[in-house]
Amino acid sequence: MTNAKRWRLPSTVFLCLSAALACAADDVAAVEETAEPPRVGLVLGGGGARGAAHIGVLKELERLRVPVDAIAGTSMGAIIGGLYASGMSASELEALVASIDWAEALSDEPAREDLSFRRKQDDAQVPIDLELGLRGTSLVLPKGAIQGQKLDLLLRELTLRVSHVRNFDQLAIPFRAIASDIESGEAFIMGEGDLATSIRASMSVPAVFAPVRIGERLLVDGGLVGNLPIDVMQAMDVDIIIAVNVEFPLYGVDKLDSALTITEQMLTILMIKESARQIERLGDRDILIRPELGLYASGNFDDILENIAPGQAAARAQADRLADLALEESAWSDYLARRAAPVESASHLAFVRVEHDGRLAPRVLESKLTVAAGDPIDHAVLAHNADRLYGLELYSRVNYRLVEEEAGVGVVYTARTKDWGPNFLQFGIALEDDFEGSTGFNVNARLTRAGINRLGAEWRSDLRLGTDPLLFSEFYQPLSFDSRVFVAPRLEMRQSNLNAFSLEETVARYRLSEAQIGLDIGRELGRSGELRLGVFRGLGDARVTVGDPSLPGFEFDSGGAFARLRFDTLDNARFPRRGMLSELKWTLSRPGLGADSEFDTIEGEVQQTWSRGKNSLQLGLSYATTLDSDATVQDYFPLGGFLRLSGLERGEISGPHAALARLVFYRSVGDSSGLFDTPLYLGVSAEAGNTWQNRSDISLDSLWLNGSVFAGLDTFIGPVYVAAGFAERGNSNFYLFFGAPPR
Repeated sequence: MTNAKRWRLPSTVFLCLSAALACAADDVAAVEETAEPPRVGLVLGGGGARGAAHIGVLKELERLRVPVDAIAGTSMGAIIGGLYASGMSASELEALVASIDWAEALSDEPAREDLSFRRKQDDAQVPIDLELGLRGTSLVLPKGAIQGQKLDLLLRELTLRVSHVRNFDQLAIPFRAIASDIESGEAFIMGEGDLATSIRASMSVPAVFAPVRIGERLLVDGGLVGNLPIDVMQAMDVDIIIAVNVEFPLYGVDKLDSALTITEQMLTILMIKESARQIERLGDRDILIRPELGLYASGNFDDILENIAPGQAAARAQADRLADLALEESAWSDYLARRAAPVESASHLAFVRVEHDGRLAPRVLESKLTVAAGDPIDHAVLAHNADRLYGLELYSRVNYRLVEEEAGVGVVYTARTKDWGPNFLQFGIALEDDFEGSTGFNVNARLTRAGINRLGAEWRSDLRLGTDPLLFSEFYQPLSFDSRVFVAPRLEMRQSNLNAFSLEETVARYRLSEAQIGLDIGRELGRSGELRLGVFRGLGDARVTVGDPSLPGFEFDSGGAFARLRFDTLDNARFPRRGMLSELKWTLSRPGLGADSEFDTIEGEVQQTWSRGKNSLQLGLSYATTLDSDATVQDYFPLGGFLRLSGLERGEISGPHAALARLVFYRSVGDSSGLFDTPLYLGVSAEAGNTWQNRSDISLDSLWLNGSVFAGLDTFIGPVYVAAGFAERGNSNFYLFFGAPPR
């Protein structure tokens, strides 16, 4: 009996223990079912074009169903991370990177159609792509080679759907962008504000991109102080960090062969050491991904898509560890649905406002806009209007943002005055050499004092040294807020060469010197044209420099009035692909206004360009005539030179009547899609024209046929041509030409 009891007691204990263990197991299973998955933070480092590897990492995370609960990024990592945080998918990012024209996005040059007519004149007359400021006797440089106008608008477009979000924790994924405070040298962590501006600040590589001002801080690329911001992510309440490092590696000693590469190495060393300190902060559960990108250059955006696959491969190499973070199918679907949730926003503008830090009255800028309250919210329209303001070339950047106020959601345009102004110095160079002793060489400097008063007055002065010296100064004063009507007093002094003829033979070359004052009144015709009326009074003299020294020189007085109508719709002043350039001018020379003799001259010119593919065809017609035909030699119209009867010397023939027709074909050859590639053009021209002493002599039979073959480059200093010109009478010329050819 005793033995039986002893047996039953352990059995009872065993049954109780079994029941307790079963209950405990059920509790553990229930806890496991309700436990939240670990919060995953993604850190995306800076590296320029190397940062496209981040897209490959994101593609692999999506393939493995690994959620991202927070993102911190620097520079290119801020671009990829910020757009992913706003709701874009990895595949959308890949398509975006493939579609961007990086050469266009990383430039500041406005579309020529957005320039005002005066700025189109600057573009054609002083073609060197360099603008300096002048303060006293000191030259002032811009704070960056690229101001970032087009990049700003691109980022604005890509973040438009979340433009109303001011707290980055309210994005689809909480986000932080890191920039460097250039004044204090400290990292600046951006978790609120304007997403597009924050991304732009994070990638402002010093000396390449102009810094971005946010509040009282002047911000540049975050890579200087936090290229791999792991510490920022650790403050974002995550459990596991995935850090992607795409930094450029150190050069080997064989590559350190210039001051530039040594300077790059120095900066890389500093960035790598800071990243190493950040990597030391990673824990055992955290994951570090290093895509194998070799020596792929940070600035090589031409082949940027090549970096996506290495990023995906590097993430796949960590698949075993990443798999532990994967969600089940249903949970992953819920995660994607939350990321893609539609963002509520207004559909129409409640107001339109312009804010700027210059002297111009807001009404002047508002008159340039075509968008108004009540219009649909459309990035293309909003960006186009920003470009119209930027085309005034008074501002380093013009951006827009959507703002919610009591009246509703409206657009605010922000224009930041160029910090190297308001005195702007531009340059041009022109050289024409026919290798036969006829050479023309001119260097031109244009100083523009902009935004003098609330209506937008400006003072433009030209100084040209060389074969055709010039001193010109004009004060341009708009008379209304819409800048349509203006007055323009001016002063001009110039010298030029002019040939004299006898029986179609050159007998002398005169050096012509003239001085003139004038007062013009005119009206802008949109951004494409100008109508100008004016009166003038001047004097001059002519002296023989080549030919019979016994030929007399002479002095003359000029005075009269003129009317001139001009249009310019060319898309490029150097090698246009489309558009028209035209001018019609009527000049009245009158003794009552100071002239020696009475006559009228009429000058007309039109040039039209069409293109298809890489081929362009240009037709040009010009005609000039003197009414009453008693004009003196100083009022003759010259012909000769490249594309103006190319087989003749520059200005070889002249007369009171002149006509020229030309047909020019040119083709872009090679690949000019890179950031720094120079477009090359090959072309031919056919030209017919002449000058006449009497209008009755004008006939088709008297036209001289000329032509040329040429190669042209569109360079930093303007167009460069090498050409050979031919004339039907056996004349030929070879040219080296810098600067825009005469029209």
